[in-house]
Amino acid sequence: MWTVSQLARRCSLSRSTLLYYESIGLLKPAARSTGNYRRYGEQELRHLEQICLYRNAGLKLSDIRSIVSRTGGDAEQVLRRRLVELNREIQMLRTHQRAILRLMQNKKAFRKVKNMTKDRWVAIMKASGFSEADMHRWHIEFEKSAPEDHQLFLEFLHIAPEQARSIREWSRKAHA
Repeated sequence: MWTVSQLARRCSLSRSTLLYYESIGLLKPAARSTGNYRRYGEQELRHLEQICLYRNAGLKLSDIRSIVSRTGGDAEQVLRRRLVELNREIQMLRTHQRAILRLMQNKKAFRKVKNMTKDRWVAIMKASGFSEADMHRWHIEFEKSAPEDHQLFLEFLHIAPEQARSIREWSRKAHA
């Protein structure tokens, strides 16, 4: 027979976890000592090992309770359902992973053009036929349609924060 602490150590759990399992009806001591201490035997050890096995598979305690208590808990059905949930979670994580990789690639592209400055950008815009008025309209539209991206773009051009604030302010006032 084992005490709560001894059984917990044997299964690499905390004492409070075992007490919690008892409080929710998942594990019951085999007996109580004369000093009213919980005592666990081989059957409870096997039961706890089964709980740990399902817990390590990612099952919820309510699902584990239904399996180990045999009250309508078909282990195969519960495991299949959990497998479907895991597949959905994995797909979602892979989607997030791809999105992060795309974001990182875009950041790398921005980092490659370290020498892009406001003067170089203005020269490119003028060479493309943009007048000062065209460039002002471009800033106004950029600020109106995507203010956060406009800020990032101004930072990309290494424009000083005070000047970027000024550009954004007159852009906002012009389209108001």
